[in-house]
Amino acid sequence: MPVRPTASLPTLLALTLAAAGTLTACGGGSGSDPDTVKVSYKQSMDNSIKVMDTYLADIKKQFEKANPGKKVEFVPIKAPDSEYYTKLQQMLRSPKTAPDLVYEDTFLINSDITSGYLKPLDPYLAKWQDWNQFIDTAQAAAEGEDGRTYGVPDGTDTRGLWFSKDVFKKAGLPADWQPKTWNDVLDAARTVKEKVPGVIPLNVYTGKPVGEAATMQTFEMLLYGTNDGTADPLYDKSAKKWVAGSKGFKDSLSFVETVYKEKLGPEVSDALDPNVGTRIRGEWLPKGKLGIALDGSWLPQDWLPGSGHEWPEWSEELGLAAMPTQNGQAPGKVSMSGGWTWSIPAKAGNPDLAFEFIKTMQTKANAQKWYIANSGIAVRKDVADDPSYTNAQPGIKFFTDLVASTHYRPAFPAYPKVSTAVQEAMEGVTTGDMSVEDAAKGYDEELKSATDDQVIQK
Repeated sequence: MPVRPTASLPTLLALTLAAAGTLTACGGGSGSDPDTVKVSYKQSMDNSIKVMDTYLADIKKQFEKANPGKKVEFVPIKAPDSEYYTKLQQMLRSPKTAPDLVYEDTFLINSDITSGYLKPLDPYLAKWQDWNQFIDTAQAAAEGEDGRTYGVPDGTDTRGLWFSKDVFKKAGLPADWQPKTWNDVLDAARTVKEKVPGVIPLNVYTGKPVGEAATMQTFEMLLYGTNDGTADPLYDKSAKKWVAGSKGFKDSLSFVETVYKEKLGPEVSDALDPNVGTRIRGEWLPKGKLGIALDGSWLPQDWLPGSGHEWPEWSEELGLAAMPTQNGQAPGKVSMSGGWTWSIPAKAGNPDLAFEFIKTMQTKANAQKWYIANSGIAVRKDVADDPSYTNAQPGIKFFTDLVASTHYRPAFPAYPKVSTAVQEAMEGVTTGDMSVEDAAKGYDEELKSATDDQVIQK
């Protein structure tokens, strides 16, 4: 099941039906023309951000030139994350609306595999020499429980702390700030609040409206820093059960509660705005309205030439720091990695043509072009070893180096529902409607339901 969208059920049904109707109206399913490959992807909610559109337009030209008589048709989905997942799954259910190629978030791919929405790519991959260039963890990100591969990754990502050097200077904080513990992060935010009025000290994503950003960018960045790194605090692999009742879970909720209780974060109404990420990248950071942002490696894509939010000075005006573990325990820092893959729907009409399009996208040159344009982290070994990639943009080396300290979400079909339960707990402590104890207890109950009681109590 997908992460539950934040729209009401009637609104959601209207959206999904409208999506299906629009797709049908524009020429039916992918099989309506054997010479046309239909490609669906998530289009930015910000009309000025055209990174994916520009990249795909270039790939379309290359593909059509190399394959005379073949055409590429784009079926973009412009929606917040949670609605994108819902609309995509609506499309995948029927050959009338299923495109030939879809952009899948790795956190959702296993539920789509289990639902029978995606086609295994192993026969194609076995004949594609470039597949050997993809790092093992990237290949595994698109692997189903049946051991088969259902997508080709187009990069990964890591997460850390972005901070405004100007705000820090006004607050008397160091320009080379590198916090060692959670308290160091909170203390810096408290200093910004005291010394630089009118600036949001710290943003951590929270609640259901921002969906997976709350779970991954914030909660798991905290949770995976609560132990010594030897055990997964979300899913016990040896017991094959999800973890409930852990101290680390409550400690992570307490951090979120502290941020909003002490008014170290944005106004709660802003924090629970599904478009808060757009404001952070397009307004708060570039205009010096935010001190610290716990966020991802991809932020600079919004600031590059042609992005609509050009900010050539960002690398001079922003500092980067690794997110520390809770008490500075080994390995001292923490990151989470995810990413997206290109997958072929089970009901695609032109799967062979779709894989040819993937191969065009994923040449070394085109993959490198995408990693740089998208501020992504390379998953091809030949690109990662290329100095023209590592030197292409400030910050790439910093975020690539975090791969050594990174973690991956449990890639099981129940994860999206678990993620929603995390978001609900976060929202409860953010608004102040729930105590940490009550929110954690509510999560444990939701966890049992979401995982068919496959839970171990810590």
